[in-house]
Amino acid sequence: MTPSDTLASLLAQANQDGANLVTLRAIVEETTEVATDRVLDRFGLADPNAESDLDELRELLRAWRDAKASAWKAFVEWAIRALLAALLIGIAVRLGVWEML
Repeated sequence: MTPSDTLASLLAQANQDGANLVTLRAIVEETTEVATDRVLDRFGLADPNAESDLDELRELLRAWRDAKASAWKAFVEWAIRALLAALLIGIAVRLGVWEML
């Protein structure tokens, strides 16, 4: 019996006998299961390999974030080095170091 069949049966039971708390909880549980299966199917995550695919995507995203952080860090370090080098060259020119050589 599929979750959809179970849900239909529970709804028929609630319609005939009245909905007591146990029946309502069962309806909510089965509805949640049907909705979850439907969403996973629509997103293409209903196959058995979906978990490993998601793990790979998480690893890829983590690696991308690490690479992006490293690239920004390297850029900032090189920018600071370039500014310090320009500052040193400016000081050397101002002091006339080129004439002393």
